[in-house]
Amino acid sequence: MAYRLVSIFLAALLGCSLAFADDQADAPLPWNGKADKSTCPISSGAVWADYHSGQDCIRYFAAGNIEHAPVAVIVFGGDRHRAARMKPEEIRDNTVRKQQAIADRVARRLGLPVVIVARPGTYGSSGNHLRTRHIAEFLALDAALDAIKDRYRIERFVVYGHSGGATAGAALLTMGRTDISCAVLTSGAFALFERARILDEAKGRKPRDRENNPRYADLYDPLDHVDGIVRDPTRKIFVIGNEKDQVTPFDLQKMFADKVRQEGHQVQLVTHAAVGPAFHDLKDSIGLTTAASCARPGR
Repeated sequence: MAYRLVSIFLAALLGCSLAFADDQADAPLPWNGKADKSTCPISSGAVWADYHSGQDCIRYFAAGNIEHAPVAVIVFGGDRHRAARMKPEEIRDNTVRKQQAIADRVARRLGLPVVIVARPGTYGSSGNHLRTRHIAEFLALDAALDAIKDRYRIERFVVYGHSGGATAGAALLTMGRTDISCAVLTSGAFALFERARILDEAKGRKPRDRENNPRYADLYDPLDHVDGIVRDPTRKIFVIGNEKDQVTPFDLQKMFADKVRQEGHQVQLVTHAAVGPAFHDLKDSIGLTTAASCARPGR
């Protein structure tokens, strides 16, 4: 009788928690919020990321057989600066249910465990998304990967990032991680000051002196930190882009790949078809398919 009562109590408790989670699943996720551990949903799709210069609540959406996975695909999306200026309820797919559905679809398609990690300031992660590519963004993601790895006992990561997400993936490599077996970096932003100068020129704007501007003092350019990548003869790095890219110039992506190769790492520079007129978003989901091939032994 006592056992039955305990079972009924636990079932009721579980039912309440599931109902609460379901109620929250369709609520708009906050953007550009402050880190607050008391409101960070650590038990349901978030980790608390502590790093030496701060802390953040980082949301993630995991799918597939993630527990004790020998390898999991980590996905970092591109910049969402336009969305970051909108009201949360106006942002497309900005709910737990929608983001989880995306993670589920990707995991089913790849046949692999997948974790979509929301970059700081986006999809429920604390931080300021309007200050992308500053050191705090990458330190928060680095700490978040540690926490996710510990939570699910994941052995290794394949990191896939697009655009600003590719810059994030590259930054994590330069921070000395030893658990990344493969990195797929599509249309990434590198040589950040030179990129800004090129974009200013292309748009007819007066060039700004960013290098001597205190606002950009903590900008983190992976190109300047390639010497931080740990040697691993088995790791593969793919830099994939389009030569006509109007957002992240391909020459600068090549510059990063060349420097990584000069440091003795295994890197492939690949050109691929992209959607015009910006030629920034690559066709055929090449980033995901490359990441999937990386994650499967013998492929």
